[in-house]
Amino acid sequence: MRTALKEVKQKTCKACGSKFRPSLSTQKACSVKCALELAPVNQDKARKAIAQRERREIKVRKERVKSRADHVRETQAVFNEWIRLRDAALPCVSCGRHHEGQYHAGHYRTVGANPELRFEPLNVWKQCAPCNNHKSGDIVNYRIELVRRIGADRVEWLEGPHEAQRYTIEDLKAIKAEYRAKIKELKEQAVCN
Repeated sequence: MRTALKEVKQKTCKACGSKFRPSLSTQKACSVKCALELAPVNQDKARKAIAQRERREIKVRKERVKSRADHVRETQAVFNEWIRLRDAALPCVSCGRHHEGQYHAGHYRTVGANPELRFEPLNVWKQCAPCNNHKSGDIVNYRIELVRRIGADRVEWLEGPHEAQRYTIEDLKAIKAEYRAKIKELKEQAVCN
């Protein structure tokens, strides 16, 4: 049984604009001369597509080889940014000053002593660099201000014993995503105000 050949629709040449019947469905030019005119444009597009694909592949490979420590570092940076944005209008938790210097996200209970409180918002407040770096957090004044801000019962909870916490890579990714969303929300609120 024979099937009838389907008639090929005419296309418009991308180079010269004339009508032609393509021999291949992907053909864009009516002749070799027109195809050569289109070559530089197509090469640029192809180069960009290849470069973009390579960048994506590199990003995926880098993500695969990241250690847990790399994920902790990235999550901590996002969390600290959120703390600084959350407390933008507040003075340093230790000295009570507003100044033009650098601010940190200062932990009341240190990460070394209490890693389970690393990402606890009640444990971390905006702190100026001199208090955090040179005065080791100025914990006495930090505690006084913390009692004023969150109450004595919550400070006692922070100082009390806590169950050990070992964050998995999935936990860290979830925490990072959560605080990125909170950062975006705070930035949008700042633009609206």
